[in-house]
Amino acid sequence: MSAIADAFMRRFVEFINTADETLGNALIASEAIFHVPNQREPMQGLGGYLGIIGMMRSGFPDIQWALEETIAEELGAGDMRIAARFTMRGTHQGDFFGIPATGRSIAVQAVNFYRVTNGKIVEERGQPDLLGLMQQIGAAPVS
Repeated sequence: MSAIADAFMRRFVEFINTADETLGNALIASEAIFHVPNQREPMQGLGGYLGIIGMMRSGFPDIQWALEETIAEELGAGDMRIAARFTMRGTHQGDFFGIPATGRSIAVQAVNFYRVTNGKIVEERGQPDLLGLMQQIGAAPVS
């Protein structure tokens, strides 16, 4: 991956792990849209992304994302397409999709695709392993 895309993704992981609004404003375009698997309509802008983080933190207050792998295509002038694989780790300490806290730890993979324009995210399509997450907290059977 290029140095530009690598630096961008390191800053983005810092943002999602801290929910730092100043950093978020530097990385997310106001018109950005975020496609979330359990939402009918996309979330929008920094507020939408902070909502996604808040949803995860409500069930897993100690959740942290680790960037495992990225593939980036630089399109020039700060425009990129990035595919990223993350591992989310945390402890189920609050209600999550109606499942009360179990105290169980999770380690769940997610694959996200980003469009970056003028150095800011304008679109994300996220696909976390929700079945694996639900299995790890005991809300779905393990085969």
